[in-house]
Amino acid sequence: MIHEVDEVLKGLLSGGALAGSGIDVALDAPTRDWAARRNAPTINAYLYDIREDVNRRQRGHLPVLDEREVVVKHRQPPRWFRLSYLVTAWTKQPQDEHRLLSAVLATLIPRELIAPSELPGSLGALGMTIPMSVAGTQTESRSLAEIWSALGGELKPSLDLVITAPFPAYPEYDAGPPVTEGAAIRLRALDGTPPGTEERTHSTRQVAAGREARKAARRAKRLDGTP
Repeated sequence: MIHEVDEVLKGLLSGGALAGSGIDVALDAPTRDWAARRNAPTINAYLYDIREDVNRRQRGHLPVLDEREVVVKHRQPPRWFRLSYLVTAWTKQPQDEHRLLSAVLATLIPRELIAPSELPGSLGALGMTIPMSVAGTQTESRSLAEIWSALGGELKPSLDLVITAPFPAYPEYDAGPPVTEGAAIRLRALDGTPPGTEERTHSTRQVAAGREARKAARRAKRLDGTP
């Protein structure tokens, strides 16, 4: 999941206001040694913190649908993790670095949500919209000054970028076959005579209507980004 978020982030930073600029995008730790080897203008996005967003944790199970939108399996809800990136610009002049950071802001600020169609691999297969925030209030326990100290570098203007992504939960459990008939009641007299005519409490039409209503609800959740 983390490497897929890296892929999405590199694509975002290479596009938008920076499209066609030829600026390199790196995920390396911006240490002194890395800075000394750099020989071209670069945007660096260093993943410095990973922790679960416990406010998004869910209980129960979710349906897994096949191509006919029939429930074939059940799985636990995904766990959501906050991936925090330290985004910096590296050039020879501070003014150029500030211009690059402005371009990064112009690219990322409108992108508060990333649609499932933009997500690769297992992340996209979940069909969930993931939130992204940039330059917000830092909630992690370590300050940016402490991070720079640990990296062995000097404090540098940076943007704190947080992408909250779902991590698939395993295993999956097989589901029973889909319901194709309504429920029925058989009656037997007290004297043991054979049962009479079946009385259905739900017709097949009602069952189908209920299934369609559940499909519509799931589609609405995917469109508004509800986990």
